Amino acid sequence: MTKWSPEQISKLQITGIDAWAGLASKSLECIARLVDLNLQTMKTTLEDGQECARKALSTKDPQELVELQAELFQPTAEAMLAYRRRVQDIVADAQANVEKVLEVQYAAGKREVQGFMETALSNAPTTSMTPFVAWQEALNATTALFDSMQATAKQAMQMAGSSLDSAAEATSKGVRRRPAPAQHTAE
Repeated sequence: MTKWSPEQISKLQITGIDAWAGLASKSLECIARLVDLNLQTMKTTLEDGQECARKALSTKDPQELVELQAELFQPTAEAMLAYRRRVQDIVADAQANVEKVLEVQYAAGKREVQGFMETALSNAPTTSMTPFVAWQEALNATTALFDSMQATAKQAMQMAGSSLDSAAEATSKGVRRRPAPAQHTAE
């Protein structure tokens, strides 16, 4: 049976460490972007809330307060949708980075295993070929299944993202179409 050399094992370990470090770095970048977005959103929300409170306290009658509430609803809803889109962009970017690293790792691992199998097959006695051939077939079937599952998962994520975008757009259009409150005049 063919054994892996210490150099091959070391190379595999270094590749794993590099992949882990890359994922950790990208994760920290994503977290930093989310923290920045949340801090900016909190700052804006506090400023808007302060302005809203000032306006509410300066109203003279309940009808004016209702009109103020309706006036402030649309910008708030649009800000919430914009925030959701930015979070979705950050998460999608992080997911794409993770997928790239995993795909590279998967391809490298697949090449290593296939190389190992080819070496084992070429060095095996002819009488013991049946188990190696069966193992190779099982490996090929598993690889095909994994590739199919990965493609299906990508399609599902794309469909989910499209559905979320459609729902957000429909909500945004609904908010924009909302009629302004009727103005009452004092007679």
